[in-house]
Amino acid sequence: MVLCLTATNVREREREREREREEESRGERGKEQEGAVSRSGFGREEAPPPVLVVVVLVAISCSRTRVRGFFGRVIIMVRKRRTEPSGAAESSEPREAMSSGDRRGQQPGVGRGGGRGRGSPQTEHHQQRVGRGYQGRGAGPQPNVTMAYEQQHGGASEYQGHGGPSLHGGGHRGGGRGGGRGGPSSAGPSRSPVPELHQATQAPYQATSSSESQPSSSQLPKMISEEVSQQFQQLSLETGESSTQASQAVVSVQASQAVVSVAPSSKSMRFPLRPSKGSTGVKCIVKANHFFAELPNKDLHQYDVSITPEVTSRGVNRAVMHQLVRLYKESHLGGRLPAYDGRKSLYTAGPLPFPSREFSITLEDEDDGGGGTRRERQFRVVIKFASRADLHHLEMFLTGRQADAPQEALQVLDIVLRELPTRRYSPVGRSFYSPHLGRRQSLGEGLESWRGFYQSIRPTQMGLSLNIDMSSTAFIEPLPVIDFVMQLLNRDATARPLSDADRVKIKKALRGVKVEVTHRGNMRRKYRIAGLTSQPTRELTYGAFVFKLLDNSFPVDDRGTLKSVVQYFQETYGFVIQHVTWPCLQVGNPQRPNYLPMEVCKIVEGQRYSKRLNERQITALLKVTCQRPRDRELDILQTVRHNAYHEDPYAKEFGIKISERLASVEARILPAPWLKYHDTGKEKDCLPRVGQWNMMNKKMFHGGRVRNWTCINFSRTVHDNAAHGFCQELAQMCQISGMEFTLEPVLPPLSSRPDQVERALKHLYHNAMNILQPQGKELDLLIVILPDNNGSLYGNLKRICETDLGLVSQCCLTKHVVKKSKQYLANVALKINVKVGGRNTVLMDALTGRIPLVSDRPTIIFGADVTHPHPGEDSSPSIAAVVASQDWPEVTKYAGLVSAQAHRQELIQDLFKVYQDPNRGTVTGGMIKDGVSEGQFYQVLLYELDAIRKACASLESNYQPPVTFVVVQKRHHTRLFANNYADERSVDRSGNILPGTVVDSKICHPTEFDFYLCSHAGIQGTSRPAHYHVLWDENKFTADALQTLTNNLCYTYARCTRSVSIVPPAYYAHLAAFRARFYMEPDSDSGSMTSAAAAGRGGAGARATRVPGGAPVRPLPAVKENVKRVMFYC
Repeated sequence: MVLCLTATNVREREREREREREEESRGERGKEQEGAVSRSGFGREEAPPPVLVVVVLVAISCSRTRVRGFFGRVIIMVRKRRTEPSGAAESSEPREAMSSGDRRGQQPGVGRGGGRGRGSPQTEHHQQRVGRGYQGRGAGPQPNVTMAYEQQHGGASEYQGHGGPSLHGGGHRGGGRGGGRGGPSSAGPSRSPVPELHQATQAPYQATSSSESQPSSSQLPKMISEEVSQQFQQLSLETGESSTQASQAVVSVQASQAVVSVAPSSKSMRFPLRPSKGSTGVKCIVKANHFFAELPNKDLHQYDVSITPEVTSRGVNRAVMHQLVRLYKESHLGGRLPAYDGRKSLYTAGPLPFPSREFSITLEDEDDGGGGTRRERQFRVVIKFASRADLHHLEMFLTGRQADAPQEALQVLDIVLRELPTRRYSPVGRSFYSPHLGRRQSLGEGLESWRGFYQSIRPTQMGLSLNIDMSSTAFIEPLPVIDFVMQLLNRDATARPLSDADRVKIKKALRGVKVEVTHRGNMRRKYRIAGLTSQPTRELTYGAFVFKLLDNSFPVDDRGTLKSVVQYFQETYGFVIQHVTWPCLQVGNPQRPNYLPMEVCKIVEGQRYSKRLNERQITALLKVTCQRPRDRELDILQTVRHNAYHEDPYAKEFGIKISERLASVEARILPAPWLKYHDTGKEKDCLPRVGQWNMMNKKMFHGGRVRNWTCINFSRTVHDNAAHGFCQELAQMCQISGMEFTLEPVLPPLSSRPDQVERALKHLYHNAMNILQPQGKELDLLIVILPDNNGSLYGNLKRICETDLGLVSQCCLTKHVVKKSKQYLANVALKINVKVGGRNTVLMDALTGRIPLVSDRPTIIFGADVTHPHPGEDSSPSIAAVVASQDWPEVTKYAGLVSAQAHRQELIQDLFKVYQDPNRGTVTGGMIKDGVSEGQFYQVLLYELDAIRKACASLESNYQPPVTFVVVQKRHHTRLFANNYADERSVDRSGNILPGTVVDSKICHPTEFDFYLCSHAGIQGTSRPAHYHVLWDENKFTADALQTLTNNLCYTYARCTRSVSIVPPAYYAHLAAFRARFYMEPDSDSGSMTSAAAAGRGGAGARATRVPGGAPVRPLPAVKENVKRVMFYC
């Protein structure tokens, strides 16, 4: 097998060298034509075909769970925070600060940008429609799109992220995430057939003379003090002493040729190897919340567990196994202390004395305080040998000598370290919570926050690492149900009878909640709430034929007399029911319901609230989790000491040793880029300081034009004169900032009621068009004044303006209208400018052609995101959105597309599709998406790269621009802390690391191309770096080139004068996806879980996407053509 693989690699290398020679010869001929290409790179048939760079940046909620992303070059950058819904999600720190402006009025928006048709050309000289939806055929060569894609595993051994043979799907990664069977990877299910993907060929990249000879405008001198040098030397010594695994890992990253495949578990492709470590920037040392874990030298065995009768509760399963171990550890298990995943797998450090054995276990119900005999349940447990989890492959992977991570071995170690915390605390996902780990904080409406910690074992360059972070989430307060309901409704229970809306709210909040009865003294039986009775308590009666009371079934008397619930409780228990107009709780089996008055029930402690939180609760939770870096670091260290891993019996059994010191990591601080503004301003360019700058003495690089505008006011507290005065000041600020903005509106501000939004908008629009249409003019902008609490008004307004009237709008909250802050007005001017087609600033390097790869050939940057419905909303579709840059080489303007697709579908369904149009016949089109977890990387890569290839081929046969595909993960739990909080050269005023801090060693992947980048300045709390992982790279990015490009793009975000935490195209796709959610759910509160991209038809309306095997998804209303040409979602 090894010889065959080697021979294949030799043949592939020969073929690749032959292709490179052909490309070089073609490249020499192409150089003669390059001089004829216009500055924009489009519109000349002589121009070389552009590179397609798709950098997909995706953010996920935690390391191995879910991601959301953005695409890039024709760069697609996919971002998503796996955006948790505005409720339910656990929180480890506050959200990134928004630009000033209204909370509702400046919410994320989505459009359907870039229609299917060829479209009219844009008026600005650098803009170009992309692909089918952005550019018509014959408009010149296609732009360069970079999409980072993972590489073929079987390629040449020296391959570093480019070249390589075609891709074929392999097996799934072995092992689950704490749930089902782990098992050896060879036993995993095979993947369904996947398309064959070929590597795009391209002449070897040669930097232009300007990039080689001239330093970039963003370059700063590299200054390393003696103190920092000594720190690096000390760090090297520490790393060398920690373990041989760590040193081997470093060597293996450089010696990539040593990587070998393991036949049973390896896939037929793999992600790009790290080309090298970056060197740009000022070196420093940071600390990471990763703790070195010594790899055990144990013989791990996996056993299948079968428990009969089968139960769905992991808690019951664990109780059964705990009882089994307590009874039979010494007598039947050979003294072994096994680790159990709560489902089907048991792991031991060495073999058990039997290959298979059956046990009979008796489990008693917990004591309910009644003093009676507790119910006993019998279980039959069968333990059968399944496989051995070989740690040798894990060691080979950590040292770079094996391509695939042995997931089953990692899963075993993760389960072992989770065993004791699972017994001590309340597990939620990968986190553990307890009321004793920190002070409880009320969140309102019957909820409270519990503190806890996140824990996950990860393979890194330094070896195994245990990632520990602080976390908080919402739990239901252990209140009497009556008190909970009064808090939920925010009123006294006796004030008035419950309305239908009250009943619905109570039912949604209490369904599935466990309660205990309080009317029987010490007997505290527990029940789970299934619903509410339709009748009030006073109308319910007990009798032989009516109800089975929870405690017993009884006839009231020999004659079958009926007795009311109120009367029965008073006579039997001496309990007087006060709230007789309220319904009873329906508990137990829905088919045979039982009923309890609310007053005799109390909520059981320790139940996590998994439903959607409202804005007030989110704000309260974020305040709890907001910690300065130094405080967070101390809490993490205290948690590690409290967990006492050196005393953990399970860790000791399996030989796992955890360090109690934060990992010290080499980092670099990348320089901020120079930004270009208009030459008519006093300051023509700007170098941001600590990730921020302002618009004083500057004018927008390209000011938009607003000649015809008007205002509508939905706030009762803002009078007409105040509305007019605010609009005047806003118009003046737009002029000062560099826009061409008429001071007087077409019509004076119109005041209206929120419940008449559609009628008022259409009335105002028609009146304005009666004036403008005879002159051949359009209404350029609508300024909207909203109440501070506006419910569904914002969503309805955006839907009507963007999909019905074709209006670009800017919403402003009443509180900002009253204050008229100059800073607020300046930020709103930035938003208005990009909404009407302007550009606020561009990178100086983009204008001077000094961005590696991007400046050399026409490039498009894509961003993609998908938003998912809130938990519990099972019928709502997911919304996909994609944006793409329109103005190479500046790459700052993005048009977008949106579409609805199957519920919680991560793969974008409309990425590419062929369908029959009644007028045009066979038509192709589609879009690109984000939002994937690490476990879905291979699936998304295969599916989406194939769709991109087909989309490119539909434009021109054999058109295969090189692609780069990168995932950005935002919602992970890695945090970086300053090595010295007193060192102003490495921390900002908040105590966070400086913007531009990048890490690509030690805590990163052992061999693959990834890095952590903190591109934003901390405002409050602890900054969270974004994690970028390259899945595919045909453009041969160096570490410095990709890291610098990513960092510099974060300074071009249009809505504020700050660098942001993820690349703007990813951010824009996120905004676009959220906006489209408003088209379907106007009161969605800007909160949905997000993940990746979308599709839509310009003008003609969106087509439905059919769920495989199900009903079609209701399509989104189409965004008007004039709206989707601009960044209306900002």
